[in-house]
Amino acid sequence: MKINIVGGGPAGLYFAILMKKLDPAHEIIIMERDGPNDTFGWGIVFSDQTFSYLKDNDFESFNDIITTAEVWDNVDVIHRDEKVTIRGNRFSGIARLAFLNILHKRCRELQVDLRFYSNVADIEAVADCDLLVGADGANSLVRRAYEDFFQPSVDLRKNKYIWLGTHHLFHGLTLIFRPSDAGLFIAHSYKFNKTNSTFIVECGEEVWRGAELDRKSDQETCEYLAEVFKKDLDGAPLLSNNFVRWLNFPLVKNARWHHNNVVLLGDALHTAHFSIGSGTKLALEDSIALADCFRSHRDVQSALAEFERVRKPIVDSIQEAAFSSLVMFENAADDMHMDALPLAYKLMTRSKRIDYEKLRKRDPQFIRDYDDWVGSHRG
Repeated sequence: MKINIVGGGPAGLYFAILMKKLDPAHEIIIMERDGPNDTFGWGIVFSDQTFSYLKDNDFESFNDIITTAEVWDNVDVIHRDEKVTIRGNRFSGIARLAFLNILHKRCRELQVDLRFYSNVADIEAVADCDLLVGADGANSLVRRAYEDFFQPSVDLRKNKYIWLGTHHLFHGLTLIFRPSDAGLFIAHSYKFNKTNSTFIVECGEEVWRGAELDRKSDQETCEYLAEVFKKDLDGAPLLSNNFVRWLNFPLVKNARWHHNNVVLLGDALHTAHFSIGSGTKLALEDSIALADCFRSHRDVQSALAEFERVRKPIVDSIQEAAFSSLVMFENAADDMHMDALPLAYKLMTRSKRIDYEKLRKRDPQFIRDYDDWVGSHRG
C-alpha cells in the first residue's frame, strides 16, 4: 500500500513503524510541519501497561525508550503544606523530544520516508494514496477537511493551563494545590530525566485574569508561578522552551472515525485530559489497534471499520474517566476545605477506574491511614 500520514507525533510515527514491520513493501510517507527537534512540551508519562504494549509490538524502540526513561511508583498529593504519598502506581517519564527522536530513528531503520518542515495546507495534495492517516493533532487539518463525515465536536474547557519545566526533580507524579491572592493554582509535575521535571500549571480563568497572567511576558509568567510554588520548587526557577502559551484544554470527539480511505489517530481523533496522563498512551494504542486490524483485514475499508468497532468502546471508556478527572480539577477550589488525606483519596478515585479495594492492594498503609482518618472524623 501507499500510506500518507499527516503529522509526525507519536501516533503517526508508531503506526508507520508497525505497518513497515507488517509489510516492508508498504510505501509510507510522514509529513510533519515542524523540524525533528521541535516539540511542544517537556516530558510525557506512561503507565507500566503502556510499556508492556510497546515491548510486545516493537522491542527495538521499546528498549531505547526504557533505557532513557525515569521510573517511579508513587503519587504525591501536596495540600496545606502536607504531602500524602500513595505507592503502587508504576509510571515512567521520558522527555517528549527524546521519545520522538527514538521513533524517528526506528522509522529511518525501517525506511519510512520522514519529511520534516512539510506543512500540508491542501488535503488534495496528499490524497493520492491507498490510506490517508490524519495524525495531525487536536486542531487536525485532515479532520476539518472531512468534518461533514467525521462529525467532530471540540469542547474548549474552562480552566487555563500552561506546560513548563523545571530543574527541580519531582520523584513521583506530584499534584500540588497552592492558594494565592488571585485564587487557586494547581501543578501537575514529574521528572522525565536526571535533571528536569515537567511542571504543568492550571487555574480557573478568573484566577488567570486576577493574576494578570493574560498580560505577562514569558519571563514574567515563569517568575510569577515560581513564586506561587516557591516551597514546592525549593526556589528553583520555572522554565519555558520558547513556547509559553496558556491554553484551554480541547475535549475532542468524533462521531465517525473513518471516511473512505481516510482515518484519524491520536489527538485528531480524541483527547483525554492531561490529569490522567493518557494522551500519548491513547495515541500509541490507536496505532497498535489499527495496525492489528490491517494484519487481519488486508483491504482498507474492512480494516478501518474493524478499527472503529474494536477501539471506540475502549476510547469512550477512557474519555469518560478523563472527563471525571477534568471536572474535579475544574472545581478543585470547592475541595480546598478538605484535609490532605481525604483529598488524596478523592483524587486517586476521581476517574472511577480505581476504587477502595484497588488502592488497598496497591498501598495498604495509605488505606490504613485513610480508614483511621475516617474513623477519627466519624460523627
